Amino acid sequence: MTRVLFANLFHETHTFLPEPTRLSDFEALKGEETFRRLGDGSNIDGFLSRARAHGWTVLPTADYQAMPSGTVDHQVFESFWADIEREMAKLKGTAIDAVYLSLHGAMVTDREVDPEGELLARLRPLLPPETPMFGVFDLHANFTRRMAELSDCLVAYRENPHIDARDSAVRATDLLAEALKTGRTPKTYWRHPPLMWPPTGVGTADTPMRDLEATARRIEAEVPGVLVANVVAGFAFADVPDVGVSFTIVSGGDPEAAEAALDRLEAEAIRLKEAGVPRDQSVDEVLEKILPVEQGPVLLVEPSDNIGGGTTGDGTGILRALLRHKVREAAVIIADPESVAAIGKTLVGDSVSLTVGGKRNPFDEGPVTMTATLRSKSDGRFTLEDPRSHLATFGLAIDMGPSAVVEHEGIQILLTSRKIPPWDLGQLRSQGIEPTTLKVIGIKAAVAHRRAYDPITVASYTVATPGPGMSDLTKFPYKKAKRPLYPLDDIGA
Repeated sequence: MTRVLFANLFHETHTFLPEPTRLSDFEALKGEETFRRLGDGSNIDGFLSRARAHGWTVLPTADYQAMPSGTVDHQVFESFWADIEREMAKLKGTAIDAVYLSLHGAMVTDREVDPEGELLARLRPLLPPETPMFGVFDLHANFTRRMAELSDCLVAYRENPHIDARDSAVRATDLLAEALKTGRTPKTYWRHPPLMWPPTGVGTADTPMRDLEATARRIEAEVPGVLVANVVAGFAFADVPDVGVSFTIVSGGDPEAAEAALDRLEAEAIRLKEAGVPRDQSVDEVLEKILPVEQGPVLLVEPSDNIGGGTTGDGTGILRALLRHKVREAAVIIADPESVAAIGKTLVGDSVSLTVGGKRNPFDEGPVTMTATLRSKSDGRFTLEDPRSHLATFGLAIDMGPSAVVEHEGIQILLTSRKIPPWDLGQLRSQGIEPTTLKVIGIKAAVAHRRAYDPITVASYTVATPGPGMSDLTKFPYKKAKRPLYPLDDIGA
């Protein structure tokens, strides 16, 4: 019977946010509690399902996951590691044939810039040196040399939006099965060019990521021994030494061929470097242009408050613009537990005085004071309409916390107690808002919303609003990132 040790550590850390991420912000499953994830559509479900198909015994240890947010209290990592040690102590005398890890790859604590690398470094001495170390990780990882040297085969998502998270886990699991069957463990080769792109520049439907992913698939098909060619977009809002774009080749073949493949990917990324740094448009100019002609729905996408990139989700930039331009038949979503609490026992149909949003976003103008009509209240729970949604990383059942819909001057405002990225239409529909009937929808995202919203909208505009997810990376005070680094520095042709 093949025994595979499993752990999950998943957090995308925005180090420029002042508010820390604490243990209470994580969903922490311990030991066999992880088996609850079987069937939930996540990458963990992908691993567990394939492990069952291969007839393995999975030895779950710790499963820690939280929404993107600020720098993590290091105690979270130590709690995670203590759980792993506790479960491994129970396995004393049990042979462990392999390790499988589910990682994000862009976690940062207040004491460790590379928690994933530290995890691998702590695991390795506890196992025989030949133990295969496989797993899956997010396309937005800031992949490090230590991660490459201490793992054998980590497989990145290939799509952004991440519709293939589960598929990538299945791929990684099947590669592990092949390694166990043959007794041949591959090696990981790593490259980190001096490039960093904001989340708005790394959608895989567009260049440069589209071109790089196509090149990676050709490398996998053409270069003998190459099992995986990973294009890692990086997460630019983490101020760490290895922030930004990287590539890994997992190969059981010629090392020189693997390095040549990395040369090829790096050269192409440098050539396409400017395409990865888009320029956001003025929200006022966009509204002036579209209101006389577009019928809707039209998306106003504000990456500056991209919840999926760790921001606060309570920015008022688009709401203020809609009010300035007197736009009706519009909707926005704002994470604002205080406003939800202030609604209290207000009855549906009644008016309520609120100060909406602007409470946590350090760049925002502050709350918008309004008298609004309450349209609905709920517990904020909904089921994903799309099981391949980017949001399926967190399972099919989503909890926004107590929520309410209010209407002010023709704008429907979904107020949530927890910030949830707008990656599935079920979010609005579950609260009584039908997006296809609206003229304008404000979206706090960068790219991951596109699978849900592109099919129902007539146009989409990425707009500049005040917030910690701004596409202009030169506005952030990087101190730990290795320099030179484009676009902060000139790196030549």
